[in-house]
Parts: sequence; C-alpha cells; structure tokens
Amino acid sequence: MKAVLFVGHGSRDPEGNDQVRQFVEQLKPHIAASLHIETSFLEFGLPTIREGIDRCADVGAREIIVIPIILLSAGHSKLHIPAEIDEAKKRYPHVAFIYGRPIGIHEQTFSILKTRLQEIGENIENPDPGTAVVLLGRGGSDPDANSDLYKISRLFWEQTNYFLVEPAFMGVTTPSLEDGVERCVKLGARKVVVLPYFLFTGVLIKRLEEKVKQFRFQYPQVDFALAGYFGFHPELKTIVLDRLEEALGKAVMMNCDMCQYRLHAAEHHHHHHHHH
Repeated sequence: MKAVLFVGHGSRDPEGNDQVRQFVEQLKPHIAASLHIETSFLEFGLPTIREGIDRCADVGAREIIVIPIILLSAGHSKLHIPAEIDEAKKRYPHVAFIYGRPIGIHEQTFSILKTRLQEIGENIENPDPGTAVVLLGRGGSDPDANSDLYKISRLFWEQTNYFLVEPAFMGVTTPSLEDGVERCVKLGARKVVVLPYFLFTGVLIKRLEEKVKQFRFQYPQVDFALAGYFGFHPELKTIVLDRLEEALGKAVMMNCDMCQYRLHAAEHHHHHHHHH
C-alpha cells in the first residue's frame, strides 16, 4: 500500500495551517483512492512530519511519498525534510520513501501571479506605464532560494509589460518591502502593486495591509494596491498534483539521496553552525 504525506511549512497563525489542510482536502478527489493521504507541518502545526510518517506506517504503508507544499527549495526542503525521512528509514526499514520536489519555478506559478493582479483591476497586457510591481517573498537564510525570487521577478517581467518588477522580502534578508517600494518610487512609479509570493495566509500576510497603509501615508503622491496570495488557485492544485505524479513515476530530479545540492546544502549548514 502507498501513502502520500503532504508537508506544509506551518504558520504561527492557525488560519494558515487550516488553509493547508483545506487545500489537501481539495486535492483528494484528484488523487487515486488507493493512496492513503496525510497532512503534516514542518513547524507551528500538528501533526509534525514524524507523526505524519508514523500515521502512514500505522495504516500499513509500504511506500510513503513525501510531497512538500513549499514554494522554493530552501533549507527546509533540502535539509530538514530529508533529515526526517532519514530518521524514519531507521524506524521503518521495510518502508520505501520517495521525496517529491517543492513547487519551485513552475510555469503555472506565473498564471497564478497574473490572475492575482487581474483580480485587483490590473491590465497586465497593457499596464499603466507608471505602474511598478513589488514581488514579495518570505525571505530566508538560503541564498539559493532568495536568488530564485530574483529569477521569478525577471521571468515575470518578461511575460508582462510592467516597466518594473522589483523583488523584495518580508524578513531575514534584504531588500525589504520598504526598500523595494522606495526603489519603485525613486524610479518614477506613480502606482506600486505589492504582489505576495506566498502560498497561504499567516502572520506576515496579515501584517501586509498595515504596511500598505503606512506606504500611502509616507508617499501620498503614489497609488498603492495589494494583490492576493496564491491560496486556493486551481493552478496551484495542478502544480502540486504534478509534483505528486512526478514522484509516483519516481522521476524525482534533484532529490536523490546524494544529490550535489543536498551535499552542498549540508556543508553550508555545517559550516554555519561552526561560526555562530
């Protein structure tokens, strides 16, 4: 028997965790009924990955497919989830584990971003020449994941006609949202649209509305708008189901046990622990 364990990031905001659970519920009708499905969280939510794996093993799964519902490949998907799987292999030597890829840079993510702009009245084919977009990521300590946001900003700029798409981060690293907005204004933007590169709601998303109010006060000559996060967009379901199909077909690129990225990430992680 096969089981699928979806792994959400987890949020300090229970509503964000509920959205992950609801999202998985919406995926179920599209997944073969023979597969047992569990949802777990990296942090701030229950069950933990360990508990999720235990639940799958308890119902007799001989193969557990772990699918991260995580946007970019960072420390969590490169190190923390594989570490949990390695630990589980010791507890369940008779169980085969297959690890799927995170959402990553997927063509469908651009459709989601475009929809979220259109919903707030943006004409992405022919935007106002004075409108700039700030693509806002979570931000983290993994340079690889942070650089992915720059790549996504560039690809999104290529696919739309905005004069400027600025990447910015909510925390941990720079440029901050404030930096991104300031850059847009300095480059002559008359309107700035904040476009969150976030899956679900949470503490940071809820803080955004307040931040946008502050920008309106700080830059009274500039118009500001806030677009929605990914949420339950049908294309997001397509992407995650793609990742599941890929894992079921064992076509998991880059997540092989000894892949160079993981070795590099582990060295990087090890190196950091020595210096802090």
